[in-house]
Amino acid sequence: MRYGHRPGRDKRVTTHTALVARAFGANGFILGDVVDEGVYRVFRKVLDYWGGDLVFEMGVDSAKYCVNWRKNGGVVVHLTMYGIHIDDVIDEIRSLNKDILVVIGAKKVPRFFYEIADYNVAIGHQPHSEIAALAVFLDRLYGGRELHFKFPGAKLEIIPSKSGKRIKRTPL
Repeated sequence: MRYGHRPGRDKRVTTHTALVARAFGANGFILGDVVDEGVYRVFRKVLDYWGGDLVFEMGVDSAKYCVNWRKNGGVVVHLTMYGIHIDDVIDEIRSLNKDILVVIGAKKVPRFFYEIADYNVAIGHQPHSEIAALAVFLDRLYGGRELHFKFPGAKLEIIPSKSGKRIKRTPL
């Protein structure tokens, strides 16, 4: 879940966050509190060509979503540079075997998110990109396996090559 998205300012960063969520193994992307059709169109186009069946929700109340997530037995992980270092909690989070809602912000973080989170997790204790934090968190969560995922319904697939570009295209 990305909260605090400002449509006039954050479109590119939020779109990249959604793309990283998909590529690194998330099951869905939630754009909290606002509707941004531009972000949705780009995300939908990527799914159409590159495959996957991620859930995309937008306009949901971020706070209520987090509260309901926990009520339904899920775990809320808030990525923040003020949290506990990822190396100190990732094994514990992984061992819970529960659905995880990863929460990242786009603006000054309301205290609510620190308080609702089961885990406030820091990738490092220096300023950094929320996109990078999400990628590192998901990579650590999946132990690198996500880098080999195949996406159902892909019309395009990269064929690894030492030089040049090779793409396998499935007829539309």
